[in-house]
Amino acid sequence: MKQTSLFNLFQTAFRKGIRHPKYRWALIVGALFYLVSPLDIAPDVLPVVGWIDDGVLATFLISEVCQLMLENKKNRTSEETFATANTIDIEANPVV
Repeated sequence: MKQTSLFNLFQTAFRKGIRHPKYRWALIVGALFYLVSPLDIAPDVLPVVGWIDDGVLATFLISEVCQLMLENKKNRTSEETFATANTIDIEANPVV
């Protein structure tokens, strides 16, 4: 039986949530609010432990947003390639 850690469960849930268009902005805003909020799971006044949860969340957020941007760029590029591949360029000369 495959063991799943709490870290992997959180990562999977965050990834699925941020890829869902309905919840994307709520998760991004919520993550940014959590990063600047003084209320944390592990308080930031603890030198290393307090920064771990913020670092993990920031890493998830940055990596997923970058992945979404890359996929968006890839889709946009493939659409432009498709549009130019199906375009016939005709040079017309007026008849005088």
